[in-house]
Formats: sequence, C-alpha cells, structure tokens
Amino acid sequence: MSLSAGGTTREPGGVQGVLFDGARLRLFLARLRWPDGFDCPACGHDRYWLRGDTLYLCCACRRKTSPTAGTVMDKTRLPLSKWLQAIWYVTEETGGVSALSLQRALGLGSYETAWAMLHKLRRAMEPTSGKLKGYVEVDESFVGGNEPGVRGRLSKTKAKVIIAIEKRGLGSGRVRLRQIDDFKTETLSAFIEEVVENGSTVITDGFSGYRTLTNHGYTHDSRPVKGKKHPDGRKMQAHELLPAVHRASALLKRWIMGTHQGAVSKELLDYYLAEFAFRYNRRLSRHRGLLFYRLAEQAMQTGPKPYVELLTDPAGKRRKRKVKAARAKRAAGTVGKPKNVPRVQPRRPGGKTTKLPTRPSRSAGSW
Repeated sequence: MSLSAGGTTREPGGVQGVLFDGARLRLFLARLRWPDGFDCPACGHDRYWLRGDTLYLCCACRRKTSPTAGTVMDKTRLPLSKWLQAIWYVTEETGGVSALSLQRALGLGSYETAWAMLHKLRRAMEPTSGKLKGYVEVDESFVGGNEPGVRGRLSKTKAKVIIAIEKRGLGSGRVRLRQIDDFKTETLSAFIEEVVENGSTVITDGFSGYRTLTNHGYTHDSRPVKGKKHPDGRKMQAHELLPAVHRASALLKRWIMGTHQGAVSKELLDYYLAEFAFRYNRRLSRHRGLLFYRLAEQAMQTGPKPYVELLTDPAGKRRKRKVKAARAKRAAGTVGKPKNVPRVQPRRPGGKTTKLPTRPSRSAGSW
C-alpha cells in the first residue's frame, strides 16, 4: 500500500482516509520518517518487529522507537490525525492561517495548542530546494509599523529583512528571506553566499554594501536608482529597476497585515519568513495534496521543539504572562459574564418617550 505523492493521497478520498484511519496513518508517517526503510536511531540496524502498540522494536539492540520520536510531533498528546488535519488545513489555505482560525477549524479547546502547532510547523517550512541560480535580484526591506520622520535605511524600530529572488523573464522563481541585524557588507555578502549559487548574476541597487560581490565569484549587475530616467524624462522608481524583489516585499507585508493583523514580533519573524517562502515557492502548484505531502515529509524530518522551549523565547514569555493573567481573570469571574446594562428607551423627534411593547411570557399561554 503506497502512500507516496503519487499514491493513494491523490486518489478520491485518499487524504481523508489517511487522516482518520489509524493503521494507514501510522504507515504513512513511518514512510515519511524512514523513506529508505527503517533505521534504528541507536545502532543503525535496519531490521525490526512492529509491536501491537505501533512501536518499532529493533532486532539488534531491542530499542523501541516511535515514528514520531525526534520530530515536531515528538511526545505530543494530541491524536496524530489532528496533526495531519492541521497540516492539510495549513496547506489548503493559500493565504495562510492564524492560530485562532486553526483552533476553530480543528475544534481545539486551547488557543495555546493551536499557536504551538503552527510554530512547530513553521520550523518545518525551511527551504530545502538548494541555492538560487541564474539571475537573482537582491534588496533589503523593513517590516514593522510607521516610523515618522525616518526614511531609507535609518529605521531603528523596524525589523530589517533581506530578500533574494530568482528572475525568470517578466516573472519570478524561488525566494529566500532572512532577518538581519545590520546592512554591513559582511552581513549582506554572507547571506548571498549562503542562498545564491556561485557564478550567478546578482542584480542589486547602487547600495555600497554590495560592492564586493565580484570578489566572491558573482557577476554583479548594479542598478542605481539615482539619476535613472525614462525615455520620456520621468524619474525611474526603484520597483521599476528591481520589480521581482519589490513585488515579493509588498506581498510579504500584505500577508503579515492581512492574515496575522501585523502581530508578528521580531523574535519570531524568521519563522514567518520561512512560511512565506514556503507558500511563495509553491504558489503555482495546482495540487494541494502535493503541498500536504511535502509539509508532512519535512515535519517528519525536523527536530522537536517542545512547547516549554517555545515559551522560553522572548515572545513566548510575553504570551505566557498574557495567558497567566487571562486565567486569573477567569478564575476571579471578572471575564465571561454579560454586563447588566440598563435598557435605554428610544425617543421620538418630539421628545416623547416611546415605551417598548412588553413581550408576553411563556406562562401566559399566548405563545
């Protein structure tokens, strides 16, 4: 029974069967965890016994291993079908999902559970398709609210993001994004060396931070915005010189403001950038089942990130304080109860009060 990308997950009802059938679900996860066959994490032996509790018993060292051990689902208390339903929901929604919408879709009792699931899945969305190549546009951008009186690269409160995207004719290919601390030459060159294949043509604006790219084996195409004019004499804008990277930057900001209402902290921004790149690189895919399979595969190959560790991050600590305060209010009974607001009688234009008709009670027998 094959559950690969070309197997039953693409057949009518195949995904639903995987999501709710316990035996097929375990087999599906095991195939994703060990695509080349079982490999004992302790001794590397490839022979095993499948126990009745769905654990894999190594024939050599007798170690019992679960397919989800050491993955984003490690030690989860949720049913595995909930995890796969979450992966399907995340990949099915092309515009992305928030933790609140995931909680409602899966019927989870806690917002924190949905929040943790999404952040664990975002860690599995890191790009794995290799370096960019060919003609690559690179530029910097800022993510954050308005900062009055500040222009250019002088912002102090916004998050600094560098974007690299393949240029394919009038369109674009794959994208890579990362949050950086500064715009120094060393920082920009290190990012480009990591995400762009050597020998490619890197297209940038006239910023001096890119002046050493030719020393790293790249063909540098510098396009300064200052002084550039159209044949009709109109001043040329930056998005006309670098259209692909500015389009990706605009879509990123619109996605953050639309799906997440701008509530993205600097500490967790890198994981949101990974999700945006995952969705952008697969925007032309017409088969949601293939996206589901890819994200499930990467989730089974990504290391665990317990909820406790998520809360040790600065953003997690702030969320922990909010949750603690909300629980204290619920325990004290200060939230959740309707307020007794006196009913205001409407007035006619002449100033006379119009008494509302009294609704008959059920005991009066008039209903």
